Amino acid sequence: METAICSGSRISLSPYAVINSISGDKMTLCKGQYVNLGIPRAISAAGPGKGGGLLERPTIERTTPGRESEFDVRKSRKMSPPYRVMLHNDNFNKREYVVQVLMKVIPGMTLDNAVNIMQEAHINGLSVVIICAQADAEEHCMQLRGNGLLSSIEPASGGC
Repeated sequence: METAICSGSRISLSPYAVINSISGDKMTLCKGQYVNLGIPRAISAAGPGKGGGLLERPTIERTTPGRESEFDVRKSRKMSPPYRVMLHNDNFNKREYVVQVLMKVIPGMTLDNAVNIMQEAHINGLSVVIICAQADAEEHCMQLRGNGLLSSIEPASGGC
């Protein structure tokens, strides 16, 4: 048996040579008929009658299990159909309280926008709070309801 240290990404083999991985880049070269019980590696044959094959290192993608990349998350949110979060008028909550809850629950909500949404719901009975992805709309709706406001979601017919 001979021991070889691999410096490149490919190693040429003779037809009867097998490489066993020991640790890292240190490999053992065995000559003769040999059954490899170690970890399989990608071997591409040079063809019939040729002088051996090539051993290629497998490509390893390093990802965290169960976690999507930030790009995939943004792409999936853009691709999902938009939903409207609707605020319904009620006769229980004071106007100031409704404005405070809107600013607390909806990210980036300004005082002026919250007042306008509250006024529209008070006058017309219904107002659009935000248009966003379904999962976000459901979360906002539940938070509004958790704070005592009447709200619902519906599919939006336009874009975000």
